[in-house]
Parts: sequence; structure tokens; C-alpha cells
Amino acid sequence: MVFDVDGTLVDSRRSIQASSDAAFRHLGRTPPPYDAVRQTIGLSLAEGLAQLAPDLTAGELTELLAFYRTYFSELHQDPGWRDPLYDGAAGLLETLKADGWKIAMATGQSRRGVERALRVHAWADIFDSTHCADDGPGKPHPSMLLEAMRALGADPARTVMVGDTAHDIRMARAAQVTSVGVTWGFHTRDEIEAAQADVICESFDALQAVIETHGRTGSAG
Repeated sequence: MVFDVDGTLVDSRRSIQASSDAAFRHLGRTPPPYDAVRQTIGLSLAEGLAQLAPDLTAGELTELLAFYRTYFSELHQDPGWRDPLYDGAAGLLETLKADGWKIAMATGQSRRGVERALRVHAWADIFDSTHCADDGPGKPHPSMLLEAMRALGADPARTVMVGDTAHDIRMARAAQVTSVGVTWGFHTRDEIEAAQADVICESFDALQAVIETHGRTGSAG
């Protein structure tokens, strides 16, 4: 099992939009609306910001990226600020772990973000391997998913990639693994369908049923 994080397990909309708004204002620019920002989630941060403001110079993009990262980090140093798990996420992960699944993370976050998530959500004993945008090409390139399979000794036929964006689905298709899209995150059902997800789930109960089916048959269909 391979999971995306933002929009799949963690509701990080507030943190991401606040950091984007602050970073663009820092450059004296009008912050992009949520509908534009959400389209970039899943990509590496640098690529996402570049898509939001393609006219930036290299220096401006570097400054925007640095300010975003600093602001995001400072938000999460506030004890009162926390990106919550979606209802059902913790229970599903615990059930999968108890049932003997190997679980990996494939996220557009930085390695620093991954370490924060492992600490805040007490995931150190849940995830067997973690893969992120700092490790190589970001989504939808299949690199991090291929690395996850290598780390866990898994083959494509027995692997499921769960994510909330078209970027996750395209990565899964490129790696030739079963792709499961979820509708409670950043991309709409139509956007996930357009990326040709093998299965789309609208609840964690439905997601658990799909995973259990795949565990019995090797197919999520």
C-alpha cells in the first residue's frame, strides 16, 4: 500500500492556502485563489509555485519558495496549529498495519515535511518507507512510487496507490500499479476520473473495502 498525504490522509488545506497567501504577498503579488492552488497540490512545491506564477524570475521564485517554507514551518511550530487527519484515516492505517500490509508514503512534501508528519501523527511505526519530492523527480513521474516498491519488495500487481489528485493517478499509471482516487481532497471527482483512476472512493469505508478486495485477489476492480 502506498499513500499520498495531503488531501488523502491529512486535511492541510488551511496551512497550504495560508502559506501561499503569505508568500505571494511577501513578493507584493496578489495571492492566487484556492482553486488555482489546489490544482498544484501533489507536485513538488517548487513546481507548484512556478505553475501558479509562471512569469516569476528565477530569483523571485527562489525567494517565494523560501518564504513559503519558512512561513509553513513557523505555522506548525505553534502548538495551537495542527493539520488534522481526515476522519477514518487513523483507523484505516492501524487496521492495515495490524493485517500485515506493508505501507509506504509517496508525497510531494519535502523530507522535512515528512519527518514532521511522522512525528505529529505518530506514524513512525505505521510507515515502512517514505518517499518525497526531495528524493528525485516529483509526481506524476513514477520515480518515488518505483522506489517505494523497491524498498518494500513489492511488485506492481500487488501494489495500490491511494491519492486525491490527478498527479497521484498519473504516477500510479506510469508505474503500472492499481490507482485508487479519493474524493475528499484537493481534486474533484471529474479531475480524478479524467486521469483514469482504476477505482474512485468517496469514503474511508469504501477505501478499506477496495483494499481488502485487492488483498484477496490482487485486483481492486
